Amino acid sequence: MSLPLVHIYCDGACSPNPGLGGWGSILIAPERNGYRKELQGSEADSTNNRMELTAALAALKALKTPCRVQVFTDSKYVCNAFAEKWLDTWQGNGWRTSGKKAVSNADLWRELLEAVRVHQVTWHWVRGHSDDVENNRADALAVAARLELAARLGR
Repeated sequence: MSLPLVHIYCDGACSPNPGLGGWGSILIAPERNGYRKELQGSEADSTNNRMELTAALAALKALKTPCRVQVFTDSKYVCNAFAEKWLDTWQGNGWRTSGKKAVSNADLWRELLEAVRVHQVTWHWVRGHSDDVENNRADALAVAARLELAARLGR
């Protein structure tokens, strides 16, 4: 029996960068009549890259069973870390870049690697702020989460 298929669209937003951050994720199960779930959150002190990672991580953690997952992100940072094997290099270097600097967001990368191990994940880069309806919705969720946080903090 094959694993259930889930499409994840995720995006992060931070303004200023670093500053108030928000993230949004959409999980769609095409084999379950298009069932969908939207997630969002925010952090008072973050960066755009951390929010991009958090969006993907939160969506993967929301899956209750192993799945075949297609992740769609407009973050080349996230997508290329898998596609171009940056993570393999960073881990092999003790979480150091080829320039011997500490890898940024190593805490989230480690968590993401753990979340990915449970599933069969394929990463897809999509152009942000273009004609991808679900990516645009994930962006809207991220921006709304950031704006809600800003309002709560009076910023």
